Amino acid sequence: MNDQVVKKVVIAGGGTAGWIVAAALSRQLGPLIDITLVESDDIGTVGVGESTIPTHRTFHHLLGIDEREFMRATQATFKLGISFEGWGEIGDHYFHSFGMVGKSTWMADFHHIWLQAREMGLAGELGDYCLELKAAQAGKFATSEKSQINFAYHLDAGVYAGFLRKLAEAYGTKRIEGLIETVEQDGETGNITTLVLRSGERIDGDLFIDCTGFRAMLIGKTLNTGFEDWTQWLPTDRALAVQTESTGPALPYTRAIAHDAGWRWRIPLQHRVGNGLVYCGENLSDDEARARLLAELDSEPLTEPRLIRYRTGRRDNIWVKNCVSIGLSSGFVEPLESTSIHLIQIHAMRLVQMFPFHGISEALSRRYNHLARIELEQIRDFIVLHYKLTERTDSVFWRDRAAMPIPDSLRNRIELFRDTGLIHQEKSELFQVDSWLQVMMGQRLQPQGRHHLGRLMSTEQMQIALNGLRANVARGVDRMPLHQDFLNSYLGEPVGA
Repeated sequence: MNDQVVKKVVIAGGGTAGWIVAAALSRQLGPLIDITLVESDDIGTVGVGESTIPTHRTFHHLLGIDEREFMRATQATFKLGISFEGWGEIGDHYFHSFGMVGKSTWMADFHHIWLQAREMGLAGELGDYCLELKAAQAGKFATSEKSQINFAYHLDAGVYAGFLRKLAEAYGTKRIEGLIETVEQDGETGNITTLVLRSGERIDGDLFIDCTGFRAMLIGKTLNTGFEDWTQWLPTDRALAVQTESTGPALPYTRAIAHDAGWRWRIPLQHRVGNGLVYCGENLSDDEARARLLAELDSEPLTEPRLIRYRTGRRDNIWVKNCVSIGLSSGFVEPLESTSIHLIQIHAMRLVQMFPFHGISEALSRRYNHLARIELEQIRDFIVLHYKLTERTDSVFWRDRAAMPIPDSLRNRIELFRDTGLIHQEKSELFQVDSWLQVMMGQRLQPQGRHHLGRLMSTEQMQIALNGLRANVARGVDRMPLHQDFLNSYLGEPVGA
């Protein structure tokens, strides 16, 4: 263990990652540490993540962020899930909502009863028993302090970084404008000691956070930390992003629309729509992708399409010596399930919990790396699931996805569900039973077995229970206003003007 007291924290890079980390550390540990963030206006940011997951709300709660203030500042809308179009077969459509499906018991999850009822001709569609899913389909939304609805946000990622910057600076974070020219290390320990800017200014620190994006200036170029490549499972390696005008009410969900070499997204904000085309460069050229994206837009573009190249995978370790990499410098899965901002937030808050006040400890960094590794591999498996379960045969890209070998951890999950209807879930896992269920059933994976809890119920008991659940969902949706109307009333009209 290095006994040097850790007081001076230096964050290399701003953008979404840098300012999330700065906001978390300054808000929670501000009086105990000195935080300096170095960024340059000359370096563009990826602006990662315009679509989030429900854990975003927990992060905001911990930072004391007012929801209305945040939503007004970032032109945010509400999100109930993702609409997957054309993933199983061309023409298929299913929702991965953020809601719970039905009502489970200690003995078995709800879908086991539903499978029995479906065999008996008593059940409706699986989605009929999920409030968030039915509300999304109806384009409705409402929430209040007493509401149990589970939701996330769509937001303007570039503006969000600026919003967090104000919060972080209010809690003591110091921002320095400048390009990082070189990184100096201690000759004996290899620890990073100083960032040297192009201006000649020197920024010394005890702990360095690498938020330099795909450049990975500290964790990669300086510390030469290895990278585990996941392109054998997730071969998309680029995305084109463009913003368009809003032409109608904002819907409370993200669209993920499959095409023959990947998929495209549509994310509605208050003032515009975010669009993108994710693809594999081996199957589609950049020029073809650009032409396809522009041809499929629903409205006039407000910006020129921006190309983002990436490689899926993760660093062997994201905490090395006195450097912690957070954000794209630590690895990237791909944007399909909107996990990028979540991973930044969870790594930042874990650093708050595991901050090395008494010096850099190898035991501490090993634990941090272990948790991060498990987390990212579980997310990886969930995203690979979407590709592996395809039944599309219209292109080389999709035929290869269906035929590819997959990690044993995912293969075991698929086989377990196929054979028994059981869904395995670790205690701290991000995507829980209802998420796995909606994607597996949505992409035509039908279990051959199930728990026989349903056979303990009479036909009348089963019918009453299912009718009650479905009626409760329908009543809940009926009481909700349209999402756009709720936005207008919640944030104050006119929204999106």
